[in-house]
Amino acid sequence: MGRKSLSIDKLAMELVFSDDAAAKNELSKKILNLAYKKGIYPSSIHELYVAFGRGEVSGFTVPAINLRSMSYDLASAIFRTAIKNNSGAFIFEIAKSEMGYTAQPPAEFTGVILAAAIKESWQGPVFIQADHTQVNLKKFKENAGDELQTLQDLIADAVACGFYNIDIDSSTLVDLSKKEIKKQQKDNYESCAKLTQFIRRIEPKGITVSVGGEIGEVGHTNSTPEDLRAFMEGFRERLRKGLVGISKISIQTGTSHGGVVKADGSIAEVKLDFNTLKTISEIAKKEFGLGGAVQHGASTLPEDMFHKFPENDTLEVHLATGFQNMMFDSKHFPIELKNKIYEWLKTNAASERKDGETDEQFFYKTRKKALGPFKKEIMGLSQEVRSAIAAEIEQKFDFLFKQLDAVNNKDIVDKYVTLKRVIVRKRSEKEIVHDGEGAD
Repeated sequence: MGRKSLSIDKLAMELVFSDDAAAKNELSKKILNLAYKKGIYPSSIHELYVAFGRGEVSGFTVPAINLRSMSYDLASAIFRTAIKNNSGAFIFEIAKSEMGYTAQPPAEFTGVILAAAIKESWQGPVFIQADHTQVNLKKFKENAGDELQTLQDLIADAVACGFYNIDIDSSTLVDLSKKEIKKQQKDNYESCAKLTQFIRRIEPKGITVSVGGEIGEVGHTNSTPEDLRAFMEGFRERLRKGLVGISKISIQTGTSHGGVVKADGSIAEVKLDFNTLKTISEIAKKEFGLGGAVQHGASTLPEDMFHKFPENDTLEVHLATGFQNMMFDSKHFPIELKNKIYEWLKTNAASERKDGETDEQFFYKTRKKALGPFKKEIMGLSQEVRSAIAAEIEQKFDFLFKQLDAVNNKDIVDKYVTLKRVIVRKRSEKEIVHDGEGAD
C-alpha cells in the first residue's frame, strides 16, 4: 500500500469517526480539493439523460447504488469495478431516511465517496445523488409549507456538498381516492415543480442538477401511461417558464423496498411488470424528452431478471438492501457483533415488531436501523475483515454492471458530461451561493 492510500485512508476514517459537524465539513472540503487536483469532479448526469431522451444514447441501464454501511470500502469496490469494465455511468446515492438511520450526513457521504475515488485513481465525473427526497404525507397535510421548507433545507445542504443529482419523491401525495387522474397527481406535480424551481435557484453556475420525479410510490399501485401524462402536464403548467425540468421519472412496477421477507427469512417472489417499464420509458422520451423510467427496489430481485432492464429500456435502477444483506450475512462479518446488533434491535426497535412476525422477519426488516448506532463498530473492524466483506460484494457489483450493460460507456459519459469545479462562496441556513469553474 502506497503513501497516497495510507493518507487518504486516514482522512476518510477521520471523516467517518468525527462527531463534530464543523470538523466533518472541513474534512470533506479537504477531500474535495484533493479530488479536483486528481481530476475527479462531483457531477450531474442530467446531460447524459437528456441525450437518452433525444435518442442519441441507448443500450444500457445506469446502476444507482445506496451505500448504507462500510461506504468507503464499498465505494472503493465500485470504482474498481468501473475501471475494470470501462464504465462511466453509475451513481452513488443515499436517501433522506438513510442519512438519518445510517448517520451519514451529506458532507460525510460525499467526502467518503471522493476519498474512495482518489484511492482507486479514478478520473472524471462522480455522480452523487440524494435518493427519495421524500415528502411526508402526514406533515404535508398539517403544514405543506413547513414540510417543503424542510426538504429545501436538506436539498440546499446536499447540493452544497456536491450532490448534483436530486430525486424528488412527492409520490406519497398521490391521492387515488380522486376519480380524475390529474387530480390524483395534483399535490405530487405541484410539490415537485416547487422543489425543482428551488433547485434551479441554488444550483451552481454552469451545472444543471439532474432532477427526478416520481409518479408511483414504491410498493403501491403500478404506474400507468395516464399517470405519467397527467403528472407531466401538471408539472409543466406549474414550473416557471424557461426553467429546466426533470430528466427522469420513477415509477412503480410491482417491487417493494427491500423485498417482502417470508417467515423463514427468504424473499418472496416478485412479479415485476417489465412492459410497464418499457412503455413508460418510451412515452417519457418521445413525448416529454426525459431520459426514461427509473426502477426502485431492485437489489433483492432474482439474478436472472437484471438483464431485462436494458432490454426494456430502463434508464436507471436503484440498488440498496441486497448489499446490506450481503454485509450482514457474510461469513466474514463477526458473529459477536451481529448478535450484539440483534440484541440492540430487540429493545430499540421493539415497537416495529408485528404480531406473528418471526425473528428472521423482524431482524431483516429492522437491522438497517442499527447501522447508525453501530457505524463506528462496523468501520472499526480490521481492514482485513472489511476488505474480505467488500471483495464478496464487489463480485456482485461486477455481475450487475455486466447484466445492466453498464460497461464500456466511459467515453459516452465523458462526451456528454461537463466537468466543473465548484467553489462555495457563501453559506448560511437560508442562502448558498456557488460559482462553477471549468475543469482543470
